[in-house]
Amino acid sequence: MKATGMLQSYTSTPCVTKDDSRAPLRTHTARRKRAVAVRAGPGSGLDKPKEVTLLDYGVGNVRSVRNAIKYLGYTVRDVQSPSDITSADRLIFPGVGSFGAAMDILNDKGFAAPLKDYLAEGKPFLGICLGMQLLFEGSEESQGVEGLGVIPGQVTGFDTTLGLPVPHMGWSGVSQKQPSAVLQHVKDGERVYFVHSYRVQEADVNKDWTLTTTNYGGEFTSSVQKGDIMATQFHPEKSGAVGLKLFESFLKGEKLAGDGLSDGLGFPLSSAVPAELSKRVIACLDVRANDNGDLVVTKGDQYDVREKEGDNNVRNLGKPVELCSRYFKEGADEVTFLNITGFRDFPLGDMPMLEVLRLASETVFVPLTVGGGIRGFTDENGKVHTALDVAAEYFRSGADKVSIGSESVFAAEDFIATGKLTGKTGIEQISYRYGKQAVVVSIDPKKQWVSSPDEVPYRCVKSTLGKGPNGEEYAWYQATVSGGRELRPIGAYELATAVEKLGAGEILLNCIDRDGTGDGFDLDLVSQVSDAVTIPVIASSGAGSPAHFSEVFKNTRCAAALAAGIFHRSEVSIDSVKEQMANDNVATRL
Repeated sequence: MKATGMLQSYTSTPCVTKDDSRAPLRTHTARRKRAVAVRAGPGSGLDKPKEVTLLDYGVGNVRSVRNAIKYLGYTVRDVQSPSDITSADRLIFPGVGSFGAAMDILNDKGFAAPLKDYLAEGKPFLGICLGMQLLFEGSEESQGVEGLGVIPGQVTGFDTTLGLPVPHMGWSGVSQKQPSAVLQHVKDGERVYFVHSYRVQEADVNKDWTLTTTNYGGEFTSSVQKGDIMATQFHPEKSGAVGLKLFESFLKGEKLAGDGLSDGLGFPLSSAVPAELSKRVIACLDVRANDNGDLVVTKGDQYDVREKEGDNNVRNLGKPVELCSRYFKEGADEVTFLNITGFRDFPLGDMPMLEVLRLASETVFVPLTVGGGIRGFTDENGKVHTALDVAAEYFRSGADKVSIGSESVFAAEDFIATGKLTGKTGIEQISYRYGKQAVVVSIDPKKQWVSSPDEVPYRCVKSTLGKGPNGEEYAWYQATVSGGRELRPIGAYELATAVEKLGAGEILLNCIDRDGTGDGFDLDLVSQVSDAVTIPVIASSGAGSPAHFSEVFKNTRCAAALAAGIFHRSEVSIDSVKEQMANDNVATRL
């Protein structure tokens, strides 16, 4: 289902199933009263200006939530002091990062006590992601740290022994357990966006709070509600049209009339298993300055982005913000910006790229990742900036995740040599502050053929994709830095397993040999790495047709697949990729 419908109209339609059939809406029985949405009456706060209070405690991409609110015609009042929470009529609390770090900040700023009082009064509240988890008594993630304690129970980690990638990252469905006007536009089979490593499992002590559940290695609570207090584990601000409607219903203060069990609101209550986690299709934009100094989207062949003929200029395939918006409307599950421009010495001075993120996040409501220059540096005044400082600026500008390249290779080499976590690497620092789901490691390996695995100290694969130039049957994938220009003494397998231990939450797996060829993904490489780690892996490099996406999903454990040039040049559409996946019975968000 394209996102263009969200921008043109909020009219609900039957859901589209994987076989492209239209799932019929359930009809209510004659014994049930018809449920309708009504605006809250006078005294509810809605007779005041269209304003909502936002609790931004300084961690993560709150810009996306802010943009969604503004997109719907509301103004944002930021919490500056504890009294702002007390005086709020309608409060949104988006949270990312670790449970313990978030509670520390809330307590240090004096926000925790007034927030508990606000919730005790039952005033309108919407918590998002960690903003839901903090409502509980505590979390396995930060043992000994007390949560807000509004809802009884503990937050626990996913069971990684089940073989599922963790974090749970991507688009999954929900099964509704109680009536809710706020969920009126979420239909059976539709998916919303999740990214989390910890979850709440329903128990007798908190089942009266459960609004929806989702299945990922077992059923967990994906949203809660009691009265006007609601919270979601998923991110409505990153869930496209569905998420915007959830925001709109909350902001309007819609209420249920009647028993709320018929087809008018919140879709009919369903005990069916919600839609499984879909495989993600990601559009990638390689952004750099051209010879005139303008930021353009480009694409190379084996990382060479200049034209082969004529004036040898940087290949220009469009403007970054316009292309990002186009891919969102076409149904991309995520958009990634890889900043390959020349602002390498002083990344925080890269104002054009920051502005691209700010503008894109105003109208694009799916996750945005940015990579390039995420590392520590010393500026021209001698001031030291950490990778965490750089990442924080990208998050404030609209990024949901940052992708770390060369620095992660050096960090992995040091970790393998010492076996010790120092807490000083960019991966560790960003992961601790923002959560590992915010940290992507980009691996750029080059295939090296060998006659026998015994020739090198790195993990090899027996090729299923042909033999080497001298008849070799085995290969290993050597990691590179500096945009593929420098080989390093570490393999992709060793790098991937090391960065997972350092705190990475996802791997973007490129392949220099396949880049720009259109021959399909390197299945041997993707299989090796996705089998080696428990975090999600994004396959990249080599896509030339919709069938290549189905191929990599059906033959490896990768969670997502990324392409650039074929989308930019309109050789392949995102629609055609998803249609191919659906026809091949690969779970996808249509």
